[in-house]
Amino acid sequence: MDPKYEPLFTPWQVGNVTIKNRVVMLPMEGTNMIQWEAKTGVVKGIDRFYEDRRGENVGLFIPGLIPLISIVGKKWVYRHPEVFGKVRLIIDGIHNSGAKVFFQISAGSGRSMLLPPILRPFIKKGVLKTLASPVLASKWWWSAPDPDEPNVWDPAVKMDHFTDKMIEKFIYAFGQTAKRCKEIGCDGVEIHAVHEGYLLDQFAMPYTNHRTDKYGGSLENRLRFACEIVKEIKKVCGKDFPVSVRYSVRSMTRGFNEGAVPGEEFIEVGRSLEESEKAIRILEDAGYDMFNCDNGTYDAWFWAHPPVYAPLNMNLSDVEHIKRFTSKPVVCAGRMQPDAAAESIAAGRIDAMGVGRQLLCDPEYVTKIKEGRFDDVRPCIACHGACLTFFGLNGKGTDIDPMHVEMGRCVLNPWTNNETKYSKAPAKSPGHIAVIGGGIGGMETAIQAVQRGHRVDLYEKTDRLGGVFNAAAAMSFKEKDKELLVWYRKQLEKSGAAVHLNTEITDLDALDADVIVIATGAHARTLKIPGAEKAITATDFLDGKAAVGDRVVIVGGGLTGCEIAYELALEGKHPSVVEMTPHLVGARGICMANSSMLKELLRYHQVPAYLNATVEAITDEGVALNTPEGKQVVPADSVILSVGYTPDTRFAALKEQKGKKPVYFVGDCDRVGSLRTVVKQAYELVQTISYR
Repeated sequence: MDPKYEPLFTPWQVGNVTIKNRVVMLPMEGTNMIQWEAKTGVVKGIDRFYEDRRGENVGLFIPGLIPLISIVGKKWVYRHPEVFGKVRLIIDGIHNSGAKVFFQISAGSGRSMLLPPILRPFIKKGVLKTLASPVLASKWWWSAPDPDEPNVWDPAVKMDHFTDKMIEKFIYAFGQTAKRCKEIGCDGVEIHAVHEGYLLDQFAMPYTNHRTDKYGGSLENRLRFACEIVKEIKKVCGKDFPVSVRYSVRSMTRGFNEGAVPGEEFIEVGRSLEESEKAIRILEDAGYDMFNCDNGTYDAWFWAHPPVYAPLNMNLSDVEHIKRFTSKPVVCAGRMQPDAAAESIAAGRIDAMGVGRQLLCDPEYVTKIKEGRFDDVRPCIACHGACLTFFGLNGKGTDIDPMHVEMGRCVLNPWTNNETKYSKAPAKSPGHIAVIGGGIGGMETAIQAVQRGHRVDLYEKTDRLGGVFNAAAAMSFKEKDKELLVWYRKQLEKSGAAVHLNTEITDLDALDADVIVIATGAHARTLKIPGAEKAITATDFLDGKAAVGDRVVIVGGGLTGCEIAYELALEGKHPSVVEMTPHLVGARGICMANSSMLKELLRYHQVPAYLNATVEAITDEGVALNTPEGKQVVPADSVILSVGYTPDTRFAALKEQKGKKPVYFVGDCDRVGSLRTVVKQAYELVQTISYR
């Protein structure tokens, strides 16, 4: 082991529980052992998820949250000990590896709760809500400290009032649920949360709590709910039973649905750093044994779920600061890197590193750090494309159905949370596979095929692997994308697949292979408008094939166009964005933690956006637009077209061929998609070939 990582592998204490090392698997949706919302019971296949991770040197596992009461049926989880009993074997398996387990218990989301389309008529005030009340626990799920508080996802929906009697029932339920956790061998529990703008955090913050009773007003009153919970748990489970709290050091919130970006000066409407210094002492005095820390609220959601635009170790300085005000251990989360975490632990500035999505991406992550196998770590690129699928049009989740959404998967590792769907067994009939194209889809196909026992030749017409992802990874804030390209190339080399660079294949019949996989990607679109030849494509710009001036107009306000605008702003240039729809980054498939942070960054850098605008021509002076305000010309020294891609159709006719060797298509050459669709197609194709 590299000596600089040794602090990560030293023991520490939470209450009377000794934890073998300083790595904590953070609670995430999709890692829940028990589900208790619309569906209730043990999560199918979750035992396989923990089998892959329990022996990989994680010190403390905190699975995804358990709500106190179900949405449908109004069932209190503590009244169902049989459900807890069904996960005891999973906990025993984790204990056999030497790790510990804290179950996270949730008070709910309050105004941050998603509104399932099917239930909306029964949630909004009116006759249907009254009729549904015997069946739906709407008041428990869609209530907030303040009556008529706006819902985060649909501000037109106003929340109900979380009453004193409801608080009393919740406090009792927390104690009884913690008791159930203790009975099945949990080493402690975590309360979710004075964190991220969930219900308990809404009670704690001044902009979401204007109550005049004992749960409002002073800081002590606003924290009373959270304090009474831990006191009840200690009364029921014993004062030595550890209780952690998920804790946001700062809210980083400018207002309803307005988040602050790193480095911004703003007026905090939530929990400031100064108030947090007092709050953490109050919570410690109430009985909490550990603080599992980051920053943010659902109004500044990207702080708790940091996307690619967020700095590495983004919450570390705040968590180090807050540790000075408590004698209890603190865990730091937020794109944490092991070198920074180890240094901070060694200096006594934090106690442990929280790791979330990196453990979805690579279950062996901690073991690889311990063994010095850094080249083998599949890096999480903070895309949120499968782990946090809160997608929606227009940057808000009004079209999301949380009752049918899958989370806790991974774009780069389709195996995660699909362990019962896929197989890693060798192919029954190994063959020789030719892969045409060395982008992500081609490399993923080749690596997976070799692992299943096939012989693979990969042909790439250029002198480098990676395809269009080389351009996507070029921006300065995409450190992990660059690491991913290195990882793919090294894994491809280690696989033993034969790689042929500078080799363009035009005659498939000449290939000596049993199966051919086409993964040739897509080409950048252009526009058929006067002056289009004056513009450059986003791909050419990102590949460094064309320089730009100071005033740059990006035509296309999707993900790539807005990322380019942000990159240019970081360089000190003056970009502007033209988008034909009413919204920037409005497509489905982009997590709203990502889209909202990117839009906030463009706001902060004062990047103009022309929405509902069409481009009529590109001239020497700039870009001629037709906008709702009329025709105008946006001055430009350079114009970048970011208007999507079209599939490479060179081999498209082969889809219909019969009587010859099988030909399959992977990725954008078949249908332009995303990194998730490319990797998933490649992964699933190899599963099919294995059992053809």
